[in-house]
Amino acid sequence: MNLGSLKPFFEPHLLSEIDRFGIVKQVKKGDILIDIGEQIQFIPLIIEGAVKVLREDASGDEILLYFVDFGNTCAMTLNCCMENTPSEIRAVCEADTSLIMIPATYMDSWLAKYKSWRIFIFDNFQGRLNELLKAVDSLTFLKLDERLERYINEKAELQKNKKLNITHLEIATDLNSSRVVISRLLKKMEKDGLLLLGRNTIQILN
Repeated sequence: MNLGSLKPFFEPHLLSEIDRFGIVKQVKKGDILIDIGEQIQFIPLIIEGAVKVLREDASGDEILLYFVDFGNTCAMTLNCCMENTPSEIRAVCEADTSLIMIPATYMDSWLAKYKSWRIFIFDNFQGRLNELLKAVDSLTFLKLDERLERYINEKAELQKNKKLNITHLEIATDLNSSRVVISRLLKKMEKDGLLLLGRNTIQILN
């Protein structure tokens, strides 16, 4: 496999092991990569695309925890690998995504052998923890219209595109709100000149 894009992250011997034991996987936009209750066998390392990580409450409602993009993995997945417990999150592909699936059995031995792997693991734990704190802060301190604006800007930055192909229902699901409320807030943002709404599209203007 072509691991050129990973050279800045990992030392040559580790890249050789990733090439030897890793499995390349292509996942379509909207497909579930990891589901709740699933036993984690592989650590997903994203090469292209992005994944959103969701938590589900007792009533089946979902809430967005964070996004994972190029060169990163899901900290919740790492934790399940270390504790050998079933997944407590659902990971859904935000776009057509390419991953290297690294067998979880190598996680501990690589932590002992490779400094770059230790840095990768700890950086991902820290990065996702920061994202979780942001999510908690948003739920606690921000009004829904502020959360919506932050969400749209994060999606645009993640996709490197100011035109988002997304439905109001998808946004409502991620923000644990209703489609009617999200539609009303989006129309207000359009009236304020922040964006332009189309059929299942949002164009950010400012």
